[in-house]
Amino acid sequence: MPNISSVIKAIQDIMRKDTGVDGDAQRLSQIVWMLFLKIFADKEAEAEIMKDDYKSPLDDEYRWQNWAENDEGMTGDELIDFVNNKLFPYLQNLENDSNQQALIIRNIFQDTYNYMKSGTLLRQVINKINEIDFNSSEDRHLFNDIYEQLLQSLQSAGNAGEYYTPRAVTQFIVDMVNPQLGEKVLDPACGTGGFLTCAIEHLKKQTDTTREGEILNNSIFGIEKKPLPHQLCTTNMILHGIDTPINIKRDNTLSKPINNISPADRVDCIVTNPPFGEIVNFSLR
Repeated sequence: MPNISSVIKAIQDIMRKDTGVDGDAQRLSQIVWMLFLKIFADKEAEAEIMKDDYKSPLDDEYRWQNWAENDEGMTGDELIDFVNNKLFPYLQNLENDSNQQALIIRNIFQDTYNYMKSGTLLRQVINKINEIDFNSSEDRHLFNDIYEQLLQSLQSAGNAGEYYTPRAVTQFIVDMVNPQLGEKVLDPACGTGGFLTCAIEHLKKQTDTTREGEILNNSIFGIEKKPLPHQLCTTNMILHGIDTPINIKRDNTLSKPINNISPADRVDCIVTNPPFGEIVNFSLR
C-alpha cells in the first residue's frame, strides 16, 4: 500500500529537476495528463472484467498499460519521441465520434502539452504514478484528498487561482441549494469542479440502486473556458465516480445569447462562483 502523499511529493520533486517544467501551473498540468491516462487505464481494466463486450477507444500501442505500465519500458529519448511525436498527435486527433470516451480523451488533449524534456525523468514520474491503483477504493479515497491539495496549489499559481473556490464555500452553497436526485445541476463556470464534486457527494446520499446511480451520472453539467481547469475538472469527475463525464464542456457560457438557450439546455440547479481575477467586467444586454 503506497503512501499517496509521498508518491505525489516524489513526482513533484522529480519534475523540479526537469528544465522544461516551469512553475506550479505547468507542473500540475503535466501531472494531470499522466494521471488521467493512468486512471483511464485502471477503469478500462475494471470494464474488461465487468463487460464481456468492452472495446477500448484507443489502439493498443497508445494504451497506458502497453507503453507506460512496464517500469523497465521505454525511457530517455525513445520515450520523449514516442510521447511528443506519436502519443499526443494520436490523442489530439482521436477519431471515433460515436464513442463518448474517445470524445472526452480528444477534448482533454486538444490543448495539453508534454512539458518535460528528459525522458529519463519522465520514466521516473511514470513509475511513481504506477504505484497508485485507482481500482483500490482505499487508494482512490486517499488520492481524492491529495488531488484536493493539488487543486489548492493553483491559488499560488498566479491568475490560475481564479479556478479554485475554497471547499468550505462550495460545500455551504451546495447544502443551501440542496439539489435532489433527478434534477440537472450546472456550474456554468466550473473551473476545477469543486461545486460539482460537492453536488455529486450530496446526491450520492440519495442513491441506493444502480439505476439511481445512472441518474446521478446524467445529472452533472459543467462548462469551462480554459484548457487546464477543464482538464482538472474532467479528471475530478472521474475520480468522483462519473466514469464518462461527457457533460463537462469546454466552452464559454457567456458567448451564447440568452435568447438562444433552448428548453433542452435548461437546468434545475445552478451552483457556481463566477470567474474572478484582477479585473472583472460583466456586460449585460
